Amino acid sequence: MRPNSESVTQAEYETLAALRHLLRRFLRFSEDAARGAKIAPQQYQALLAIKGFPRPMRITIGELAERLQIRHHSAVGLVDRLVANGYIDRKHDRRDRRLIHVSLTLRSERLLERLASAHKEQLRRSGPEIETLLKRLRQ
Repeated sequence: MRPNSESVTQAEYETLAALRHLLRRFLRFSEDAARGAKIAPQQYQALLAIKGFPRPMRITIGELAERLQIRHHSAVGLVDRLVANGYIDRKHDRRDRRLIHVSLTLRSERLLERLASAHKEQLRRSGPEIETLLKRLRQ
């Protein structure tokens, strides 16, 4: 990280701290919601990444690793657990057998719908405060 020639004011420190606190509260909400639905938080994040991958492309394990910011071998283990629990399917690419695409099952679609709805509601509640803090940082 390069030092910035512009110093940070006390008000900016307070804004950054408040923003980090709000983001962490949202992440805590997300983790608790996933556990309440009987799924590991990282598994929920993986399902969301798969569902949210731009269409018409299909996500590969490597792309999933990038989206989750984890190592490829960790993504393979995560995919293995999701397949074993019936949340996703995996298929080799027809043209390049090295690539493995993953997709949601009906079971995970239903679970993801419930969790995503709860997340949207939580963001509706905290969104205005987050927007205010971001505006302060842009000024």
